[in-house]
Amino acid sequence: MSLEQITDQMRTRVGPSAGLKKSVKFDFGSDGVVRIDDSISPAVVDNSNAPTDCTVKVAMADFMDIASGKQNPQMAFMMGKLKVDGDMSVAMQLGSILG
Repeated sequence: MSLEQITDQMRTRVGPSAGLKKSVKFDFGSDGVVRIDDSISPAVVDNSNAPTDCTVKVAMADFMDIASGKQNPQMAFMMGKLKVDGDMSVAMQLGSILG
């Protein structure tokens, strides 16, 4: 799946509000970023590398495994496949967005 497809899918799942009231960025390294800014209404989902309350660093392949249910996000975190910078409480609320 491409960055564009992931961004479109996130935009659909988030809708007008993700219920986070904060911003989060998925950093896929050289593959790009997906930023969700739910501190404004309606929420914005784009590929801007702007500062956010929380940044989740993960390889795109691992992200796809987590989003599809093949990989447990807590296990990915413990194995170092997923790293969180910033507000951990935002990361804990991402289950509703990831599916």
